Amino acid sequence: MKKIALAVMLLAGTSSPLFAQGDAEAGKAKSAVCAACHGPDGNSPVGMYPRIAGQHASYILKQLQDLKLGMTSGGKEGRYDPVMSSMAAPLSDQDMEDLAAYYASQTMTMGATPESVVDTGHKLFMGGNLEKGIPACTACHGPRGDGHSLARYPDISGQHPEYIKSQLEKFRAGQRANDPNGMMRDVAAKLSDNDIELLSKYLTGLH
Repeated sequence: MKKIALAVMLLAGTSSPLFAQGDAEAGKAKSAVCAACHGPDGNSPVGMYPRIAGQHASYILKQLQDLKLGMTSGGKEGRYDPVMSSMAAPLSDQDMEDLAAYYASQTMTMGATPESVVDTGHKLFMGGNLEKGIPACTACHGPRGDGHSLARYPDISGQHPEYIKSQLEKFRAGQRANDPNGMMRDVAAKLSDNDIELLSKYLTGLH
């Protein structure tokens, strides 16, 4: 909770936030190679690959930068993924900004939350779990899962459940470590397998 509070205070005191200044049309032309996994408009047809249509440009830019750093540092810094890091490695700063602008301009295709997890998933997402020390997801991602572009908190609404599940498991295991102040690692460390399953399924229909 302290780390979340610190992030909020830092965000409130930010007077000159950095925005991705990309060209969406140029990004569309550069996105052809991305379509195999993410679809032509960022709506990935496969659950293991994230939907990035409509994602905050600032967040996409950060992830591309981190993935590239993960490759150049041999996984010691940033975020390393064997597929995406190799794809990000040759990208210039302008390429990343253009791609971020393009995908941010697209509209995500939403999923549906299974009825069986609507109540329990909503309770965990909105209120956390006091006994386990799990903060509400809304503290950073908002009640609709929209996130925050200035803080580079991602929009997680409508995301594939398979992808959400895999990322929460990676944060929990420390295999992904590019979260600000280790916030997601702290939260994920307290999540059970059932908690992760609930949140993953709940978020796909949150919009």
